[in-house]
Amino acid sequence: MRSRSSEPSSAEGAYRYAVRLLAARDYTSLKLKRKLLDREFSETDSESAVMRLLAEGWLNDRRFAERFAEAAQASGRFFGPRLRLEMRRRGIPAELINEVVGRMGGEHDEEGLRSLLERRFPGFSFAAATDRERRRVIGFLQRRGFSSGAIRGLMRE
Repeated sequence: MRSRSSEPSSAEGAYRYAVRLLAARDYTSLKLKRKLLDREFSETDSESAVMRLLAEGWLNDRRFAERFAEAAQASGRFFGPRLRLEMRRRGIPAELINEVVGRMGGEHDEEGLRSLLERRFPGFSFAAATDRERRRVIGFLQRRGFSSGAIRGLMRE
């Protein structure tokens, strides 16, 4: 079977294509293998290319997981369960997710909750807000992965 590119469908072709993908952005080994299979490289060629990249240090699931989690929390995009879900969607193994998120100081952090609220809704006050505004803010924070308990704690202040 030929790949859609002009390269021959071989382990070396799969490796070269994978290197080009990694030059643009990081991938997990699972996602990279899927990309190679989607490009119609054989299962053995794809596996061979991924193993070679792992051995050479160009592909590292732990590094990807750490960078992704740090960026997600720093930007305020994902916290807690939502962060775990997004990491799973990107092909990171569950045990690695538990390790990385656990090392980052838990599911969420109160300071992150406050800074996200202030960034997204500057000057917002739960006491002065209407019911509709409160529901909107609470829904936003829950979708980001903050627990109801953490949000209630912030509302009480």
